[in-house]
Amino acid sequence: MPLTVNLRHLEAHELSLKGELSVEELDIDTRDEIIQVNRPLSYEIQVQKMEDGLLVQGQLRLTLDCECVRCLKSFRFDLNINEWAAHVPLQGDDAVKVINDCVDLTPLVREDILLEFPQHPLCDPDCRGLPNSSVGKAKKNSGAGKTEAGSSAWAELNKLKFNN
Repeated sequence: MPLTVNLRHLEAHELSLKGELSVEELDIDTRDEIIQVNRPLSYEIQVQKMEDGLLVQGQLRLTLDCECVRCLKSFRFDLNINEWAAHVPLQGDDAVKVINDCVDLTPLVREDILLEFPQHPLCDPDCRGLPNSSVGKAKKNSGAGKTEAGSSAWAELNKLKFNN
């Protein structure tokens, strides 16, 4: 079930919500082999009604299955947003849809979670990459511009004779 809030319940007092959003409910398609969402998101939030919107504050936690971009080792990344806050407008151009007096907070949670994904996940900040890897290292060349025969390309061009 998506993370929804009934506006009628907020008229008397603020709400405290605690639970999980499944992978299917989050509907996050990373389209990435490096970062995968395979576990539910845990949340603990407080929602209060303001004049023209809702103020949502709390904590969001999600464990991601990642692959290190340097050594390709699989590891888990704990994504924790301890002081998450969002303003949900109920009026104006940016107003959220209210369906049967309920507001779905799932799209807001999804957006903020995606913004917190690691850009280049590393298993360890000091990861040295693949062992004995020569990827990205230039091979040393004893003579710049030398051909296999040992002479430079310019010397070979100088040997050409043009008839005028």
